[in-house]
Amino acid sequence: MFISFEGIDGSGKSTQARLLADRLRAAGNKVVHTREPGGSPGAEEIRSLVLEGEPDRWSAETEILLFTAARRDHLERTIEPALAAGEIVICDRFADSTRMYQGISRGDLRAVVDQLHSLMIGREPDLTILIDMDPEVGLARAKGRQTAEERFEDFGLPLQQKMRAGFLALAQEYPDRFVVIDGDDSLDSVAENVLAVVQARWP
Repeated sequence: MFISFEGIDGSGKSTQARLLADRLRAAGNKVVHTREPGGSPGAEEIRSLVLEGEPDRWSAETEILLFTAARRDHLERTIEPALAAGEIVICDRFADSTRMYQGISRGDLRAVVDQLHSLMIGREPDLTILIDMDPEVGLARAKGRQTAEERFEDFGLPLQQKMRAGFLALAQEYPDRFVVIDGDDSLDSVAENVLAVVQARWP
């Protein structure tokens, strides 16, 4: 079982991914909770390159290559071994984020993203949970964290607005895989809704 969480910055997807991992472990499942970019030593090194620094540090085309390299290492060293061992993989972001950030929101590069994904990654999650949220609220949350990893937040509200619209469009493009959950509800309500979706898919 391979589950990804997607959403704009500050949507709460990272918190919800962690809460789901905790709930599934408590129920006796073996769970690998991971993230992108990152999730393996090599991919974590690339993470610092793409998430820190000035907004114009990389072009969208360069970002696509960096994210794909990180994802390939993550897939080889973390995701595929866990799935082969019968474990549940919960990933905070996966290829859909690259489809949005670099493929649509930063340029008309979706075809390039999909071509590289087909060539180098070749798999999608079994379930993608999209935590949908008002972009202004999400951006305020994200900026409030005050971490070094704010390169994409520094692009401002217009990018987050494009991201939200793009994610909702992806949910319509892949309806068998995506489930949209309202992230403006309380943390506990969102967590219960996430768990209900997973239990409905795999009782």
